[in-house]
Amino acid sequence: MEEILSLEGETDSIPPNSAQYQETIVNGNPPMPGAAQNPTSTGSDGPDSDCESGSDSDSEDEVEQNLQLQTLEAELSSNPCNYEAHVQYIRLLRKMGAIEKLRLAREAMSELFPLTPTMWQEWAKDEASIGTGPEAVHAIEKIYQRGVLDYLSVSLWCEYLSFVLKSEEMVRDCSSADISKARNLFESALTAAGLHVAEGMKIWEAYRDFEQTIFQTIDPSDIQAKEKQIQRIRTIFHRQLSVPLVNMRSTLQAYSAWEMEQRNDLAVESSDLDGVPSHIASAYQRALEGYNARVHLEEQILRQDMSESEKLQQYMIYLKFEQSSGDPARVQVLYERAIADFPLSSDLWLDYTRYLDKTFKGGKIVREVYCRATKNCPWVGELWVRYLLCLERGNASEKELASVFGKSLQCTFSTIDEYLDLFLTRVDGLRRRLLFTTEVEDVLNYSLIRETFQNASDYLLQHLKNTDGLVHLHGYWARLELSLGTDLVAARGVWESLLRICGSMLEAWQGYIAMEIELGHINEARSLYKRCYSKRFPGTGSENRSGHLPFVVTL
Repeated sequence: MEEILSLEGETDSIPPNSAQYQETIVNGNPPMPGAAQNPTSTGSDGPDSDCESGSDSDSEDEVEQNLQLQTLEAELSSNPCNYEAHVQYIRLLRKMGAIEKLRLAREAMSELFPLTPTMWQEWAKDEASIGTGPEAVHAIEKIYQRGVLDYLSVSLWCEYLSFVLKSEEMVRDCSSADISKARNLFESALTAAGLHVAEGMKIWEAYRDFEQTIFQTIDPSDIQAKEKQIQRIRTIFHRQLSVPLVNMRSTLQAYSAWEMEQRNDLAVESSDLDGVPSHIASAYQRALEGYNARVHLEEQILRQDMSESEKLQQYMIYLKFEQSSGDPARVQVLYERAIADFPLSSDLWLDYTRYLDKTFKGGKIVREVYCRATKNCPWVGELWVRYLLCLERGNASEKELASVFGKSLQCTFSTIDEYLDLFLTRVDGLRRRLLFTTEVEDVLNYSLIRETFQNASDYLLQHLKNTDGLVHLHGYWARLELSLGTDLVAARGVWESLLRICGSMLEAWQGYIAMEIELGHINEARSLYKRCYSKRFPGTGSENRSGHLPFVVTL
């Protein structure tokens, strides 16, 4: 089983529970191959001198590590969003063997950033090296569960499956509940990576081997149970043969050989000597044609001799091909492969989320992708805006919406307009839910909208002073004070606060006067005209003409 689950070219030469692995964890460097376990010195200073020298060196290393640790802790305390500092901190703690601090450091980083598959693998292996009880096993499974959600990684899925299965001996002792759990996990792995053209076959083969192992444990006299298990294995073969994957011919040959082995037990209706049923042969042929249509595209994204930008462009070409084929599951798997290679490409995340919004509209899948997108590219305001809209479409709770909105404001965007869009999106969502939701949450009332507007004004004032954006924000605020808050005094207060800030802006006065006229308050509008009659509005020509307003409204 382990051989099947390991990626080609990847072997764990140091068992997780070995003393050699412990040395790697503690000292940070793998032991030298072939090194003597009890070396003796042949130098003139003798063993005592070597011990003293080694002790001094260890002491110096410890002092240096502690200094590095303090520096990194200070940096993370002042700047918790420093990704590289998190990575170095975890690496240093792992080298020092400080397991409790290491756990906390990993948890802290995973709250802010997605971890790479390698980091999740190291985390799981470290925990496996120090604990073997039921609680430890459960905790390690949780680590794998979280890890496979960050990025698509067949190798991580294989390690996860291998850990759960442990060994064929364990499978023989499994209860029906354990077997059901393993099958569900395999199905989850297939959903995530079973359509991965280059590596998906590894999960399919591991699944078949697992079921083959179950078959070997069945009492030979229990014919019904054996037939049921044979059908399980046959179904997995049939499913795999209908999917475009590498090494399809070898899979077909393995299936034919397996069916020949079962021929004495089951009658197989076949159309040829290989024992392959006609409908399976037809599905296989379609899958093979699909694979052949993708071979060139696969070769391009797997090339090692092209630049990152060229490789990303090849992914986009491949994605257009998959989208034209019309299978959303295949498109999503390819997007996940691209994201795993280019996690910081904001254009790729934007393209991915647009596709999901268009195809799936909403739901858990889209929500989780937006969550990951904003963790990978937190500096992209558009992703946060669309994340909020996705949550609203999915009828998320106010608590979740407020949490995501709060996180978005902690990010650094390239333009102030992105912050404004976030505030307006938040207000839009609150307004819609107040107006159109039949069951309004207890915490949801107009005061929350007013508070959001006030926070927006305070937050953006320094950067948006005397801009159309600030006028638009206050105009929207005043309208909602009237329509939802039914408070004319508050609406006028909004405009008055804006005039104190942007009194030299013509648009601010126009907006205020337009509101009063729309409400039929002629005297109030006339009073506003009088207040701004002698003002000079830059860019309108009024600064050169005394006593003339740059606009006229008949009252």
